[in-house]
Amino acid sequence: MCDASKAQLGSDAGYITHLTIMDSNFNPDKQHTLNSTISISGTGLHTGVMVDMNLRPANPGFGIQFQRIDMPNQPIIKADCDLVTDTSRGTTLQVGDAKISTVEHVLAALVGMGVDNVLIEVNGPEVPIMDGSSSPFIELIEEIGVLEQDAAKAWYSIDENIYHYDEEKRVEMVALPAMDYQITTLIDFNSPVLGTQHAGLKTIRDFKAEIAPCRTFCFLHELEMLLDNDLIKGGDINNAIVVVDKTITDAEMSRLAKVFNREKIEVKSEGYLNNLELRFPNEPARHKLLDVVGDLALIGYPIKARIIANRPGHSTNVDFAKKIKQYIKRNKHVKNVPVYDPTIPPVFTLEKIEKTLPHRHPFLFVDKIIDLTDTCIIGIKNVTFSESFFQGHFPGNPVMPGVIQIEALAQTGGILCINAMPEGDYDTYFLKIDNCKFKMKVVPGDTMILKMELIAPIRRGICEMRGTVYVGGKVATEADLVAQVVKRT
Repeated sequence: MCDASKAQLGSDAGYITHLTIMDSNFNPDKQHTLNSTISISGTGLHTGVMVDMNLRPANPGFGIQFQRIDMPNQPIIKADCDLVTDTSRGTTLQVGDAKISTVEHVLAALVGMGVDNVLIEVNGPEVPIMDGSSSPFIELIEEIGVLEQDAAKAWYSIDENIYHYDEEKRVEMVALPAMDYQITTLIDFNSPVLGTQHAGLKTIRDFKAEIAPCRTFCFLHELEMLLDNDLIKGGDINNAIVVVDKTITDAEMSRLAKVFNREKIEVKSEGYLNNLELRFPNEPARHKLLDVVGDLALIGYPIKARIIANRPGHSTNVDFAKKIKQYIKRNKHVKNVPVYDPTIPPVFTLEKIEKTLPHRHPFLFVDKIIDLTDTCIIGIKNVTFSESFFQGHFPGNPVMPGVIQIEALAQTGGILCINAMPEGDYDTYFLKIDNCKFKMKVVPGDTMILKMELIAPIRRGICEMRGTVYVGGKVATEADLVAQVVKRT
């Protein structure tokens, strides 16, 4: 019920073991990062720029963030669907003048390996294409392993069907409630070569073997358009499957051979260029699934759902990610609402609260403590009409003042801070209140559930906490509070 962690980059605090997602002792309910920094270099498919990329460990809650270390001030770009600015030839993230393109394959690899927190440094505008799949990134991560962190991973379950349609592109996507993260993709390009294909991922543990090796693909007419417009400066015949969907002349064959530095280019009987062998009969459909995994990583929250994607593409993937993200933002507080059972004896009774805090009626706003750990506390305040402030605050329409709600949180947080101190008598003095929001009225008859969580370790008596007031299963008030614990003399 209580959990808190501090998001930052740098130290190794909280890293407790070395493993990969395929190991039997991999705990999917814990956050994970990389065991150490890893580096890879390659050419950007569309820019042709040689890029060096470093993947660095990050602390719990950091998430996945990119950093353009070749730009002034080395700007950070979060892996967030709201920052996507282009999906024409891959997925591009941008903040101000800083952008990073073709992020989907490395994002899919991180999701497939269970990595939650990582800083990705790049010295160019595009993630290297490598062989057009996620396997090179998977192999790199496997070399150094994944570290379990001492922080819980908050999965978000989809409790209702979430649909996304794009009539123009004939795309249908849906997220269904499920106990795991599962994906099914179907593709139909009206191509006699590809036909209708589908691919499935029953569990993310199968990603490495079943999905990661599958390379990007394009049709010959798309390839020619890109070449004519100099849009694949880093293109190589070894990093994409080319589907030949028209009759190709000898002159075109010669041109492609020259572009890709081959003595000869020809069409195999299956309708593909002879640049490579398929790794799976339905490799194109599996690569589309890979792209879905990478693009949906931009939701920013790990989800449990069954995703069905019919004719997906980067633009619709990102639109779908935005829709799921909005659903989670609307409902995520419901998942974390503490459960209050009045039949269970409290951790702190009113008498014990009075021995801890100096406050007394009518200025004591905590009736009991029902949960207490070293980082989190949950208190209860029963709001009655007899409260003294109702006599003068909106007579005839009694509403609990917001400042009193904050005071109730502060008193609850004071118990948490004092309980963490060595033996002795202490007082808490609140120094700062930030990000305070009042989302609904609190009135007589309501039961306030007061939750305070440490968002950083207590240092020199300074306590940073996140406070939330729940009423009727909804968030009524929230704020960030900073207090100082002082020993009584």
